[in-house]
Amino acid sequence: MVKENLIRVRKQKKFSQQDVAEHLNISQTQYQRKEKGEAGITDGEWERMAKLFEVEVEEIKENSEGANVMQNFDNSYGNYLGNNNNNTYCNIPEFLLETQKDYISLLKEENERLKIENKKLQEENEQLRSQQK
Repeated sequence: MVKENLIRVRKQKKFSQQDVAEHLNISQTQYQRKEKGEAGITDGEWERMAKLFEVEVEEIKENSEGANVMQNFDNSYGNYLGNNNNNTYCNIPEFLLETQKDYISLLKEENERLKIENKKLQEENEQLRSQQK
């Protein structure tokens, strides 16, 4: 179910989907899925959005939303992991994933630098051995 009230208030308050997604620590795509009703919105997320928009939760929540609110332990939204046969979703904030990707990139660069340094040291070691003979 499309979240008409949420979309209306977000636009009235001049927030982009990206702005709200960053406030919730999720990607813009994940937030868009929530607005479209393709992914659930937890009570905590409703409260954080209401606070961001400076409105009451009831103003952005749809009338029938009360019975369908997903709790934090619901694992049907978030970042996709797995393959087509085993769909698994985990609620990992996008900024954490980006931080980890950056860290992995730095580690790869360091690994390459150490490989080059190791090769140079091996060559120097071989030269020293040949000089000793």
